[in-house]
Amino acid sequence: MSDISVFFQSVKLPVMSEVAHALIRTLNDEDATGPQVAAIIAKDSTLTARLLRLANSASFGLSRKVSTVDDAITLVGMGRVRTLGLAAAMGDAFPVVDGLDRKEFWRSCMVSAGYAQWLSAHLGLDGSEAWLASMMVRLGELMIAQAEPGSLKEIEKLPHQPGGRWEREQRLTGFSEGQITAELARRWNFPQEIVRALDICSDPLAAHPFNRLGGIVHLAMLLADMPAGGAEMLEELPEEVVRTLQLNREWMQAKFPLPDSFVDISSL
Repeated sequence: MSDISVFFQSVKLPVMSEVAHALIRTLNDEDATGPQVAAIIAKDSTLTARLLRLANSASFGLSRKVSTVDDAITLVGMGRVRTLGLAAAMGDAFPVVDGLDRKEFWRSCMVSAGYAQWLSAHLGLDGSEAWLASMMVRLGELMIAQAEPGSLKEIEKLPHQPGGRWEREQRLTGFSEGQITAELARRWNFPQEIVRALDICSDPLAAHPFNRLGGIVHLAMLLADMPAGGAEMLEELPEEVVRTLQLNREWMQAKFPLPDSFVDISSL
């Protein structure tokens, strides 16, 4: 297998803001508090404004308008606010890529993140961690576009079959986008659980022991790759992954959220 460190020698590591790095450090701090996270975000007025736009998006269905970071934390939780802040910061860290529809790219990321949070809630896992991991997966494709721009057209060729992008990335570069993002997350000092989930998300059944977060990200990415629809989308998910995660099919059918319920890319 190719050495991913060699791949990273051919790219310029995206620059995350100091505020973003401070937020990442709180991911590794079990004692981090809401006021600490709010104080970090408040240091960047632009990030604060973008985060509040996300928090006020229709997908949250809040009963009143959020006007401060403290309000956002009270209404949607510290973990969610922190991951929203990181998502907005990641949008800044990566430039526009020729040959890639930026709007559709971030839409896909947010749909994947939404489905990951939905599935993780059913399994009693950390929803913010699942949301952030799924939001990040496709960053690896942006790294591929930087290292091997000629490969992007082949990777993005139509039709976009669920999971097909990962296969083309592996064939052309030796790595899936998740594996590349995992190395990026490791260099950015993200928690090891997120790094591991990203690394195996394209083929979670190959990981021993099975990583539940990686399995959730895998299913969420497949749903994000599918044409928007209703609960019939669930029929296309790999049965073995669903069974290994011990997901309840009846619950999934009854509670299935529509893809567009997760989307608000105005701040990304």
